[in-house]
Amino acid sequence: MEKDPRIVSWMLTHQGELIEDLKTLCRVPSVGGPAEPGAPYGRQARKALDTAMELCAEYGLTVTDHAGRVMTADMGPTAPTLDILAHLDVVGPGDGWDTDPFEPVEKPDGYIYGRGVADDKGGAIAALYAMRCVKELGLDLRGRCRLILGTDEENGSSDVAYYYERVKPAPMTFTPDSNFPVCNAEKGFYRLRFKKSWAPEMALPRVAELHGGFRVNVVPGVAFAIVAGMDPGSLLAKAEPLAAALGATVRAEEAENGVKLILTAKGCHAAEPETGNNANTALIRVLCGLPLADCASTEALHALDTLLPHGDYYGKALGIAQRDAVTGPLTCSFTQIDIADTELFGLCDCRVPVCANEENCKRVADSAMAAQGFTSEGEMIPPHYTPAEGDFIQTLNRCYETYSGREGGCYSMGGGTYVHDVPGGVAFGVVMPGEDVRMHGANERIKVQDLLTAAEIFAQAVADLCTGE
Repeated sequence: MEKDPRIVSWMLTHQGELIEDLKTLCRVPSVGGPAEPGAPYGRQARKALDTAMELCAEYGLTVTDHAGRVMTADMGPTAPTLDILAHLDVVGPGDGWDTDPFEPVEKPDGYIYGRGVADDKGGAIAALYAMRCVKELGLDLRGRCRLILGTDEENGSSDVAYYYERVKPAPMTFTPDSNFPVCNAEKGFYRLRFKKSWAPEMALPRVAELHGGFRVNVVPGVAFAIVAGMDPGSLLAKAEPLAAALGATVRAEEAENGVKLILTAKGCHAAEPETGNNANTALIRVLCGLPLADCASTEALHALDTLLPHGDYYGKALGIAQRDAVTGPLTCSFTQIDIADTELFGLCDCRVPVCANEENCKRVADSAMAAQGFTSEGEMIPPHYTPAEGDFIQTLNRCYETYSGREGGCYSMGGGTYVHDVPGGVAFGVVMPGEDVRMHGANERIKVQDLLTAAEIFAQAVADLCTGE
């Protein structure tokens, strides 16, 4: 198979427009917010949906608003053939950005930086331009291609749940919300929530507060604690070498009820905890190294350091470590922790392989938590797997190989995408293998050339799957 010169030429002509449209979408800070009339996921998510609808309509696609949750943009006959499923909502910016996260910037290194450029507005724009390309080239479609853009992927995907309760998926579906080539297996989820409480304390020094994490699926890069009964100088003298040993930094500042100790490490996606440096577990380890009073809050910190120690990405200490040949190892990310006065709340985002179940995962974790005095709960969502055989996956891989010059194939991942509950669905792009797009972290980015190549790949896939050319 050779590149279609019509697709290559069209993309070259329109690449500037593609980048400008991506910037337009990324300027909308579409983090989920409180529901409003006509905006079930908040005002900014609604604005992103409206912006995308305007773009799709401008390019001649038939646009439908599905209750402010999802929009669809169609081309071709009415018979469903291919769905392309992407999302317009983003995680919060977090800390550590070099530029305004919602003012996308192209830099001389060939990347465009901004929240959402990779996850997943870049994929949405690449898919839109693929459809626009096929339409403007005048290719004769034998089946409908539908772009589905949602606004709640980062907070549970209730948007597509709503959509699929009312509309059947097409026979073929892919989402450009991952890496190339084809992801045909996604781990399941186990969200472990735990808590503990104790009587009011007066002992000093002690941890009066601790806060880390802002989203269940994001390993935090910053966490802080309020330490009562120590002065900033003494606290830093003891904390700095402990943090340095963990690859983190700390600073201290006066607070109303003690000293605020702020630890900075490296955030990342919860599905790949080994690529970051968890500020929650690092701060707990540092606090456990301080001369704190023998009291219930200190005991709780040491218990957490035992159950969820820094650097344990696979749940070994919790007793749930396991793996299989299809989806690899279970990963365990301690993503949220809050201690205030006499209460502690924590949350772990575990991505579980095909072999995991309630007996060898949930019950084991609950038992380990209970042994340390915590109460816990959580639900398990099964993994998703589409066999690699079949024309659909073979076609996607052929298009990828032709335009990227790389070898195709299938892989599994810990992150869950929009196709997790779509039978036969796969993730396909938008990120090239080996690229660090800093997903869910500071300075999220995508290489401009890779985005354009992805649009070419998608255009060829639409042509092959929907026109037969």
